[in-house]
Amino acid sequence: MTYNVVKPNGSMLSAQEDDPFGKLRKTYEILQANYYEKVDTDQLVEGAIKGMVESLEDPYSVYMDVEEAKSFSENISSSFEGIGAEVQESNGNIMVVSPIKGSPAEEAGIKPKDIILKVDDKSVEGLSVNEAVMNIRGEKGTKVNLLIQREGVGELTFTIKRDTIPLETVYSEVLDGNIGKIQITKFSETTGKELASALEELQNKKVKGLILDLRQNPGGLMDQALLMSDLFVPKGKNIMQVEDRTGAKEIYKAENDKDVDLPITVLIDGGTASAGEIMAAALNESAGIPLVGEKTFGKGTVQTANGFDDNSSVKYTTAKWLTPDGTWIHDKGIEPTVKAELPDYANLPYINPENELKSGDSNAEVNAAQQMLKALGYKEVSVKGYFDEATEKVVKQFQEDNKLTVNGIITKDTTIKLMELIQKKIQENDTQLEKAISVLKENM
Repeated sequence: MTYNVVKPNGSMLSAQEDDPFGKLRKTYEILQANYYEKVDTDQLVEGAIKGMVESLEDPYSVYMDVEEAKSFSENISSSFEGIGAEVQESNGNIMVVSPIKGSPAEEAGIKPKDIILKVDDKSVEGLSVNEAVMNIRGEKGTKVNLLIQREGVGELTFTIKRDTIPLETVYSEVLDGNIGKIQITKFSETTGKELASALEELQNKKVKGLILDLRQNPGGLMDQALLMSDLFVPKGKNIMQVEDRTGAKEIYKAENDKDVDLPITVLIDGGTASAGEIMAAALNESAGIPLVGEKTFGKGTVQTANGFDDNSSVKYTTAKWLTPDGTWIHDKGIEPTVKAELPDYANLPYINPENELKSGDSNAEVNAAQQMLKALGYKEVSVKGYFDEATEKVVKQFQEDNKLTVNGIITKDTTIKLMELIQKKIQENDTQLEKAISVLKENM
């Protein structure tokens, strides 16, 4: 490298104490006057703002340019095109909070706490969350390749076809035994109304009990969490507390008479975050409603977004939120009242249909395929990650049973059918839901 060191003539450049932005302005002037190429004023300003916000070292505080701000707005207010996964920055990494229900990300097998290493063979190291999201999103029907790091598994490759991620966030059904189930996938601008409508429909069907499913819910708008919790928490009881930078606390209480007078159980897991945790904690601590499942994600801060005239925006953390009894769950999560896990095969890694697994191969995808085949009842297969003659024989039997081309090779249609049947088995053997029903019946 070649340097030309310019020494001050008798005095250093001034950075006056009463003008904290003097040094910033002076740097801007130096670059405008002396940089070897013509500089873009807007680029310098945008970079300065981004650097200012990034210096907070808070993964939830970020400056968003016009495109990023538009993407953020779409995520909470309307449908968008992409893979459908909520992500955040964590220790310098881009980490999945949760895939959205029914999204390409969920169907592909993306899991909470997955670390995204590359998007289409390009490293995301050093990118902000919004920059990474802009690379992952794209037009419906196009594909994106993700390299994922999963704890306990290692690196996994996913090829995901983008689709329209819908606005609908509440799904209801009646289970056997006349038990109502409502799944809430995130907290957007319409979620409160959707929940009220679903509750009315289930109550008209005279369900005997209710299960609220907050699994894989990455959160969203705090006001919606408050509105929705108010339907279940007795009037006057705490829903949450918000603590500002001075330590002053604002307590939010249920303002209306409880709308729902049914036995209730709430399902939670590691993908339940933010507003999902607000609601889970409120219903548990202030309404005595049991939580079934696994420990939640652990996001205990509140963000506000302020827009600029050019439609860019800055999102920043304004406070901590605390559970009704004053507990800060940040980076700790909420423990379930009753612990329940899904079967082991629910956590198997995704197998890329574009890859070809055949006799003689030895890798993590072969191991995953063997575990899937065993879970589907093909007991003759041995799970050791090596594609031996016994595995080839079982694959041929699987292909014959499912009217596929019989060649003993796992790729394309065979891979897709294998994962499709495993997903169906997971849905039919939802051990967490079964436990929630059991707990609910004890209170009915």
